[in-house]
Amino acid sequence: MKLDGQARSILPPGGGAWPVVGIRPTIGRVLLYALPLGFLAIFFCYPLVAILRLSFAGGVGGLLQALGTGYYWQVLAFTTGQAALSTLLTLAIGLPGAFVFARYEFPGKALLRAMAGVPFVMPTVVVAVAFGALLGPRGLLNQALQAVFGLATPPIQLGGLAAVLLAHVFYNYTVVLRLVGGFWANLDPRLEQAAAVLGASRRRALLSVTLPLLAPAVGAAALLVFIFSFTSFGVIVILGGPRLATLEVEIYRQTAQLLRLDVAATLALIQAACTLLLSLAYTRLAARAAVPLELQPRGLTARPPRRARERLLVGATMLVLTLLLGAPLAALALRSLLAPPGAGPLFTLAAYTALGENRTGSAFFVPPTVAIANSLRIATTTTALALLVGIPAAYLLARGGQAPQRGPFTRLRAGLYGWTDALFMLPLGTSAVTLGLGYLVALSVPGLAGLRTSPWLLPLLHTLVALPFVIRALVPVLRARNPRQREAAAVLGATPLAAWLRVELPQIAPALATGAIFAFTVSLGEFGATLLLTRPDAPTLPVMIFRFLGQPGALNYGQALALSTILMLITAAGFLLLERLRPPGGEF
Repeated sequence: MKLDGQARSILPPGGGAWPVVGIRPTIGRVLLYALPLGFLAIFFCYPLVAILRLSFAGGVGGLLQALGTGYYWQVLAFTTGQAALSTLLTLAIGLPGAFVFARYEFPGKALLRAMAGVPFVMPTVVVAVAFGALLGPRGLLNQALQAVFGLATPPIQLGGLAAVLLAHVFYNYTVVLRLVGGFWANLDPRLEQAAAVLGASRRRALLSVTLPLLAPAVGAAALLVFIFSFTSFGVIVILGGPRLATLEVEIYRQTAQLLRLDVAATLALIQAACTLLLSLAYTRLAARAAVPLELQPRGLTARPPRRARERLLVGATMLVLTLLLGAPLAALALRSLLAPPGAGPLFTLAAYTALGENRTGSAFFVPPTVAIANSLRIATTTTALALLVGIPAAYLLARGGQAPQRGPFTRLRAGLYGWTDALFMLPLGTSAVTLGLGYLVALSVPGLAGLRTSPWLLPLLHTLVALPFVIRALVPVLRARNPRQREAAAVLGATPLAAWLRVELPQIAPALATGAIFAFTVSLGEFGATLLLTRPDAPTLPVMIFRFLGQPGALNYGQALALSTILMLITAAGFLLLERLRPPGGEF
């Protein structure tokens, strides 16, 4: 907004705001900031407190019994070990890709970047099905090898831990690419050039100059990948098999199959403590990534590859992206169209046309179209709730990032805002199955049991999972905005609401769209908590896919592939739209 001479004369010297404009907290602002904090207190903290009370209902005996059982220690050790291996593999494959995307310009870069982000918003159940469609016993690769070489059994027996690790790399690759590559792209390449002038080799400059500067971003990405792998559920259940039990799987088994809520609550408490520490570490490392450096625009730091070695590196990265990320998704769609061997034409729509058929005549049959409608309804409601809660939360955190640097309570205020930021990140690092268990326990008390069948239950739970993505999309844009434009609108007579609608909303609209699409796709694919809380007559798409996978027969497997393809196309379309709307400075 342009200011006329009268408006300029009213503003204080230096273009800042008078103390009365935008600084003094009003009752409306306090209530607005209380909305997200109250939402977390009721729908996140209260279920966790319910788990805590159940864990210690009989004293510490239940906890000591769980800690004294060797089996649960083995589960914890395996959970930690597979998450650590997944993190190391993701970093090993993702860091070269982050370097290529940060330092080189090449044809198809934008498309590959968008394709790399699609798996991250894919439901874990779809990721598992996609790898099964490519590498499973009935996968495309095994079928092709059996047909070519006349083999009676599938030659590739990829399952268990190897399949889980591969799926985790597929799922988390974009975390390293975006967090590390995004920061790397803004580093001034003249730092390495100066080291070369002083006699450092390329390898020495990388180890002594670049990597120390990248350490906070690499650490933040590693912690985030570890958290996602530590709380993985759908991938473990479908690809890992019954022999692989993580804390997440064991919590579900104790709750849904053995009905041991006390044991499940104790395990959930242990998992929540681990993820809380990891979330706090991630928040600190993410804040340290904002070190005071002369960051350069990405257009000035990237260049076309010139040497043969550089072209080879770019080509290898494109090949890895295509094989690792593109092949499972393509195999999923292709496998859903293939007819069973000896069933006539090579391609068929039988799996899709059978989705609405009740072949067994079951009275509990739910058409997949109902599951699609349920998923879309829940995702739409989740998006609205996540924006309603996330916008004031992002303003609160952005205000904390702009807090004054001097004053007697500066450190206390900064600490409070830091803990508030960590609090809003906690749902991202908390197991969805743990949250679902918390809701089951919290709603078991008299007077609240009726809420377990409420249509609002799943949208509220999904909002907790989607909220950190909305906040992370909005906070960088809010911190970068120019407050004088809104102040000038207030000076010219605009009400606070009118100034926000006409001045600020157009500026943050791309970030809002990014957060909305993330909330929609995350809700669409949420699986762990939904499996615990969904009613049998109102399943979502991931739950319906899981049901088809649990039934024998080629047609049931084909229907699971067909529904997975539909869900993949919906989430991929949303993420490609997100890539076009992605604001500069966002973390994802």
